[in-house]
Amino acid sequence: MSGKGTTKKSKYIFVTGGVTSSLGKGIIASSLAKLLQARGLSCTIQKFDPYINIDPGTLNPYEHGECYVTNDGAETDLDLGHYERFLNTPTSQANNITTGRIYHNVITKERRGDYLGKTVQVVPHITDEIKRNILLLGETGKFDIVITEIGGCVGDIESLPFIEAARQLKWDLGEKNTLFIHLTLIPYLSSAGELKTKPTQHSVKTLSESGIQPDILVCRTEHPLPQEMKRKIGLFCNVTEQDVIEAMDAETIYDVPLLMKEERLDSRVLYKLDIYNDKDSNLVNWKSFLSKLKNPKFEISIGLIGKYVELKDSYKSIAESFIHAGVANEIKVNVKWISSETMDDENTQETLTGLDGILVAPGFGERGIQGKINAVKFARENKIPFLGICLGMQCAVIEFARNVIGLEDAHSFEMNPETPYPVIDIMEDQKKISEKGGTMRLGSYPCKIEKGTLAHKIYGKTSIQERHRHRYEFNNTFLDQFHQAGMVTSGVNPDSNLVEIVELPNHPFFVGVQFHPEYKSTVEAPSPLFVHFVKAAYQHAVPFIKNSK
Repeated sequence: MSGKGTTKKSKYIFVTGGVTSSLGKGIIASSLAKLLQARGLSCTIQKFDPYINIDPGTLNPYEHGECYVTNDGAETDLDLGHYERFLNTPTSQANNITTGRIYHNVITKERRGDYLGKTVQVVPHITDEIKRNILLLGETGKFDIVITEIGGCVGDIESLPFIEAARQLKWDLGEKNTLFIHLTLIPYLSSAGELKTKPTQHSVKTLSESGIQPDILVCRTEHPLPQEMKRKIGLFCNVTEQDVIEAMDAETIYDVPLLMKEERLDSRVLYKLDIYNDKDSNLVNWKSFLSKLKNPKFEISIGLIGKYVELKDSYKSIAESFIHAGVANEIKVNVKWISSETMDDENTQETLTGLDGILVAPGFGERGIQGKINAVKFARENKIPFLGICLGMQCAVIEFARNVIGLEDAHSFEMNPETPYPVIDIMEDQKKISEKGGTMRLGSYPCKIEKGTLAHKIYGKTSIQERHRHRYEFNNTFLDQFHQAGMVTSGVNPDSNLVEIVELPNHPFFVGVQFHPEYKSTVEAPSPLFVHFVKAAYQHAVPFIKNSK
């Protein structure tokens, strides 16, 4: 699209949604970006969320699913995880903007006097700030195409400034430089035995009332859309029938790029943006991944012990990491979602018996903590492969302190500030912080791995970078006691000496990590920690393989 040595001029695609939320705008955006990337174009995706929170960092996972963390320490929407998993390229703070951040920026400017006494209004000041943020990634010169996903539903009061900003950009950027894709629902009424297009018509009408005519409609549906219905939708919604794209419910989200390719979504986008590209999408690796995903050679069961298990999206990156690691081992990982709150001393054995591996998930606060500690103890004593992430690693430290070292009332300062043995303590630089949002240890930090350890075998190197999201840490005051009792601290931060990885050498696989390896796992580069954990669980499930090693 651009000559050698010249800066790329980005084109912009906007993805909106209608009829209902949770239709999968993030997956459609990721799939389109994957197809364009597979044709040799450079793409990035950004998410604009219409809520007032500055970011999702302070939101309960039940409110908005998992909080995803980027390399540069931004706490973002979980859709950014999809973007990275599909494209295998990192996102940043610029890829996720909320209404809260927009208003915060505008109010800060107003207090500084930047508006020279003008009345500050939604139009033009808020919309100008939204437009500035939409264009940021395009102005880097790195991307041919920037896809902007606008959160919420068309017609919501909260989304209106974003829709208005996008409408203005269409005219600011000129012909063939913007494209609007509207994701909608074609419901099936079982009583009538037919698909209904009226909700889609209403949704497009609502969008057009805001001054935007969608260029392409992507229709979520449980049943195939007959050509006649595509024609009808096109007629009533002012698009050609080639621009009505069927998006059938898929077996897995990783099917969606291929389904969109069959529907020629990428071809229509390139045609409408006037981008000449005669390359066929190179999806060889993607198809190989899908083939292994659908044809595993073995199945294992791994228990995920957490306190937000009722909403699977609370641990979205972990669930997807198991899919990536499973494919790498040609194994199907059946995740058993177990609430740590319902696990007490009596039922732990009954709940966890029969699992091939146990993962104790991240989280905050005291609720459900004893269940997590019980799960660690069961995994340690019964030699079941164990992985603890963030709070899961801290629970492993607490359990070891109590039951192996003999520090009976050992705990985390977070859960019990009165504990005589705070084996997990608040980080030094966190002690004076009173605000909760965006103040934790966030983003990518280095970790130095000791040679000859399990961690070194897993990563194959002595220096790694992983992403963090925590406020508490291993208390180095107790380091010698842990070492004497047999726990190995195999990974430490070279700058602060914070313990990053703990492991037990007299166990098939017992690893706790202070960081979040799930954030960096992608289809093309699965997390080494998850790959080895799944392999260890497989070896636990098939004793004869373990014995023959």
